[in-house]
Amino acid sequence: MDAFTAGLLQRIKATESDLSQAREDGDDFLVEVEEAELDDLRRLAAEHGVQVA
Repeated sequence: MDAFTAGLLQRIKATESDLSQAREDGDDFLVEVEEAELDDLRRLAAEHGVQVA
């Protein structure tokens, strides 16, 4: 796995964790921010052929 793929997958994992925490905290604004970030990361992964679990 190259550095780009590893970094991207790590960012996705961290964003998923942050999203879960925001949901637990009831922070609706942060939930929206994290969802948008996750969408962007998943789009980037798809554009580069990176498989996301």
